[in-house]
Amino acid sequence: MTGAWGHLLRSLHLKTLSLWIPKTCFSLKARAFWTSVTRCGLHTKPSMPPCDFTPERYQSLAYSRVLEIHKQHLSPVHTAYFPEPLLLHQGHVEWLFDHEGNRYLDFFSGIVTVSVGHCHPKVNAAAQRQLGRLWHTSSVFFHPLIHEYAEKLSALLPEPLKVVFLVNSGSEANDLAMLMARAHSNSTDIISFRGAYHGCSPYTLGLTNVGIYKMDLPHGMGCQPTMCPDIFHGPWGGSHCRDSPVQTIRKCSCAPDCCQAKDQYIEQFKDTLSTSVAKSIAGFFAEPIQGVNGVVQYPKGFLKEAFELVRERGGVCIADEVQTGFGRLGSHFWGFQTHDVLPDIVTMAKGIGNGFPMAAVVTTPDIAKSLTKRMLHFNTFGGNPMACAVGSAVLEVIKEENLQENSQEVGTYMLLKLAKLRDEFEIVGDVRGKGLMIGIEMVKDKESHQPLPREEVNQIHHDCKCMGLLIGRGGLFSQTFRIAPSMCITKPEVDFAVEVFRSALIQHMERRAK
Repeated sequence: MTGAWGHLLRSLHLKTLSLWIPKTCFSLKARAFWTSVTRCGLHTKPSMPPCDFTPERYQSLAYSRVLEIHKQHLSPVHTAYFPEPLLLHQGHVEWLFDHEGNRYLDFFSGIVTVSVGHCHPKVNAAAQRQLGRLWHTSSVFFHPLIHEYAEKLSALLPEPLKVVFLVNSGSEANDLAMLMARAHSNSTDIISFRGAYHGCSPYTLGLTNVGIYKMDLPHGMGCQPTMCPDIFHGPWGGSHCRDSPVQTIRKCSCAPDCCQAKDQYIEQFKDTLSTSVAKSIAGFFAEPIQGVNGVVQYPKGFLKEAFELVRERGGVCIADEVQTGFGRLGSHFWGFQTHDVLPDIVTMAKGIGNGFPMAAVVTTPDIAKSLTKRMLHFNTFGGNPMACAVGSAVLEVIKEENLQENSQEVGTYMLLKLAKLRDEFEIVGDVRGKGLMIGIEMVKDKESHQPLPREEVNQIHHDCKCMGLLIGRGGLFSQTFRIAPSMCITKPEVDFAVEVFRSALIQHMERRAK
């Protein structure tokens, strides 16, 4: 046994991981090796890219005490990843550090929320300046920042989407959009896709069609689901149908300018209009790409035709940009633009504030007037000075650092690398997405498309974490890995992430073989 191995194994015996290990980017290859060995055994692991940041020493609650408090005083709903949930301490751009000082590449950005990077210096500075000036007024008094921000945000949207309502979360934004649609149309029924996620408030639960969020009590009245035009799982769709650098491996005979799958799914949408809603409807909600359902994309041209059908029934069309907006998809600033449609209402949250609680609804003057005729809409914290200062800084960073363009370039690079893993591994059924919103669907085999059992997906997920990569989960059976890093991510970091994921797949296949 070499001296290095002997020292390493003695360290393991002494449970070194329970101690603070400062991360000063010493021989980062050795550091990644150390973390992977102590966390996941003696399997060769990829080396982390360099990082010039040293986190502060963690001096707060002991991990065991955190677990006790969580059990006694916080929601019993189980949402945390991993059997031993990560206790995160500090963030820097695309990196996160836990309470033991271990470094992780964050490829889920707080559930598609940290758009420009953790603790971006320009955003931090804007928040700190405003923190010392004015926190809160409510809308009964004016302050300049809300006016500056409304002008900046509305300039990024096409006419006539020029009236901004500021709220605090995506659920609030979609709640308000539902009210607007019903007030303007004087109708009740609202349609959304199966697999859609539009919030978890009592009102938006009617729009959300993912089983684990449903409950056996009345909620979200007047909402009707319709078939999701899912090219991978649905009955129609193939290798020419979606707007992505990577297509599904299922073949189709569609011509470049004529998607047969789109036509078939439109017939199903027409069937919903004919059988499940009133002759006049309030509206139709759609995510440009479904997020929680596992980054599901629709056939090209579907939303455009669906919007026309909705408007024929007197309804308004709502684009839920909570996950897709602010340049994440690369080719366009807003997801709806990738479908060549113009919504009547756009909702947005998450990346709008880089993690600061902030959201918005943008609509037309006519729809805004319809709402104000029906009610006095008021939101105590919406558009507060702190949120507007942060939101303005985020918009400036996206522009100054060309983050939309980076999403396009680096996202396409990553999709093409992940597609090679799909070709290599039978359990990788589909790779899909656009820009820096990517899904990797795990299956038992490519022929059946049946989801890989949850416990197997959990193992792969955990192995990625052990090697320093944090990714998300989605899909009706939690079978899809969701990748949505901050838009400042680089190609070397993508190379590391893909190496880690490939290593996790190899480890999984080795376990299967045993």
